[in-house]
Amino acid sequence: MALQRVWLGRTAPLGATWDGHGVNFAVFSEHATQVDVCLFDSPSATQETCRIPLPDRTDHVWNGYFPGLKPGQLYGFRADGPYEPQQGFRFNANKLMLDPYAKAIGRDLTWSDTAFGYRVGDPEMDLSFDERDNAATAPLAAVINPAFRWGGDKPLRTPWHKTVIYEMHVKGFSQTSPWVPREFRGRYAGVACEGSLRHLRALGVTAVELMPIHHHVDERSLTERGLTNYWGYNTLGFLAPDIRFGESRDPQRTVNEFKRMVRTLHRNGFEVILDVVYNHTCEGNHLGPTLSLKGLDNTSYYRLTDERRFYKDYTGCGNTLNMQSPRVLQLIMDSLRYWVEEMHVDGFRFDLAAALARELHDVDKLGAFFDIIHQDPVLSQVKLIAEPWDVGPGGYQVGNFPVLWTEWNGKYRDCVRKFWRGDGNTASEFATRLCGSSDLYEATGRRPHASINFVTSHDGFSLHDLVSYNHKHNLANGENNSDGDNHNISWNCGAEGVTTDPAILERRERQKRNFMATLMISQGVAMLRSGDEFGQSQGGNNNTYCQDNPVSWLKWKPSEAEQNFFEFTTKVIQLWKSQPVFQRRKFFQGRMIRGELVHDVVWLTPQGEEMTDADWNRHYTRCLGMRLAGEMDHEFDDQGRPVMGDTLLVLFNSHHDQIAFLMPPHEEVEFWQPLLDTTTDHPLKRLNSQQPYPLQAHSMAVLKLTRPRKKLIERGRNVLRKFRSRFLNRDH
Repeated sequence: MALQRVWLGRTAPLGATWDGHGVNFAVFSEHATQVDVCLFDSPSATQETCRIPLPDRTDHVWNGYFPGLKPGQLYGFRADGPYEPQQGFRFNANKLMLDPYAKAIGRDLTWSDTAFGYRVGDPEMDLSFDERDNAATAPLAAVINPAFRWGGDKPLRTPWHKTVIYEMHVKGFSQTSPWVPREFRGRYAGVACEGSLRHLRALGVTAVELMPIHHHVDERSLTERGLTNYWGYNTLGFLAPDIRFGESRDPQRTVNEFKRMVRTLHRNGFEVILDVVYNHTCEGNHLGPTLSLKGLDNTSYYRLTDERRFYKDYTGCGNTLNMQSPRVLQLIMDSLRYWVEEMHVDGFRFDLAAALARELHDVDKLGAFFDIIHQDPVLSQVKLIAEPWDVGPGGYQVGNFPVLWTEWNGKYRDCVRKFWRGDGNTASEFATRLCGSSDLYEATGRRPHASINFVTSHDGFSLHDLVSYNHKHNLANGENNSDGDNHNISWNCGAEGVTTDPAILERRERQKRNFMATLMISQGVAMLRSGDEFGQSQGGNNNTYCQDNPVSWLKWKPSEAEQNFFEFTTKVIQLWKSQPVFQRRKFFQGRMIRGELVHDVVWLTPQGEEMTDADWNRHYTRCLGMRLAGEMDHEFDDQGRPVMGDTLLVLFNSHHDQIAFLMPPHEEVEFWQPLLDTTTDHPLKRLNSQQPYPLQAHSMAVLKLTRPRKKLIERGRNVLRKFRSRFLNRDH
């Protein structure tokens, strides 16, 4: 390759930008003494074809313009500067660095000792200096053409209170699907196939949350054990879609394939949320590889200890990105905006988000990262979900994130698990969690949708394993069962793991239905874990991060029991969609509806009477009812009309005995019609006031207050009359 000349470039945008005539390269490094661009002819090349110093450095951004260079060009950077680990500097020009702003990956990393800036095995460890070149095995970036025909694609902007999230892994979702063409299985294209879309439509979810699709690296320790980092929480490229999910591993085609997936999902009514990892990178601690940020400017990009040689680790993964650095904040914000504006995604779930709030040492919810998000005209308008914890001191921050943010509600998960396991002293908190966790979010001005409710996620037991195992079984991970959480709050229903006992099997199915129904009738935003709609097992492994095999992949040939559970799941999601009382925008106030002796939410004892403080404080209270008034005062739709739905009664029984639950009082012409019972597909016929409902052990039921049609019409007219009167009085 012969380049005629290199011009002075532009400092923005960072990365490699093709303008139709050439490519501008720009990369930040405050402490480097020289930065070179290295161009490669093919992914199999063992050495760069040419190595050109970037001719200009302005505001710590090295830049140069290469006329005639085209999309598809493979490249990397070499940065020269001091190698002084004890001062935090780890420059090594013998190592090829991946562009932090790479928009496509042209070649993946091949592990070798040359990936490290120091001599592996040297007694001085990272204080030594490795002079070997890594060009033959280093990851390469690729220049792309950003043009794509979106066909009028626009953000769906599904309201939070109408959202149901489906957490999925791109590969695991379609790898064994018989409805996906073989060449698309495990790929972005597989998610967008009609068979996949048909499943999502039948299920009834509104958004897919993709586990990490930023290009990542499999840890060397895993590859040496014949495993991979299946989950992908080990990011290398913050702007590049993982090439392993592309049909052909061609960089340009992979980018376009991702865009087609998003466009197709949008056309079918599904938002796309990305699970993103900005708290750490794949470069690990002081003994980790030198692949990108570490070799470009280690002291700027990472949080270092006072000794400077070592890294502050709030993530448990070896390093933490330096949120005090303006350039790190810029990298994260540029990456987020790129995925919204260029890739059309609808939101993000931030892994270990508490780490992003650590400006000094403590978690600061008013940190610079959140300030920037709030004022950003693009990012402030998308869905923002925090995993509100990290592994550092004070890292559990559920309820402490600012407005605009929703949170994975770990307290909801734990409380619901405890209640259905039959633990005592859980009824009061259980009621609070069902009502949207106002104790966590209301005081700061947030709404029920701030709570992302979940019982299971990728991290931990699957739903089936939650009711089948008391202990984790992670030996397949090769870590002597020492990995994964020991605090699972699970109950095996009478036997550990696989059993043929019909009583235990029936109890497990009932418990799964209890969890799924509870999730969907709770105020807040429900999130389902992929595979749980069938109730699939992972054999008791609660940390399948390295299991890229049938243990983790969705099983598309469900058993009869699994198919039955799928049908129940779809039924309960449809029930949620049909009932406005489950989709409140505001928190319950427990007040009387105007002019009627009815509260918007009433909690009942099995005697059909309102619960007292004494009832709440009894440690053995495991059975209670929740009456939700259909006339929801101060709840209006987008056109300002009052929201009116059915009055519902939800009964919960985590006792091991059946309980006769008396129907609460109501008008003589009214009756309660069962809609759902987790013990049967054929709920009882209607019940009148004070009639007992036989609420089975470990079960729940949903009933609707029904009136004759004439009474319903009269009721609707009365509500509209009150609404009009209220606004007429306001005008006067």
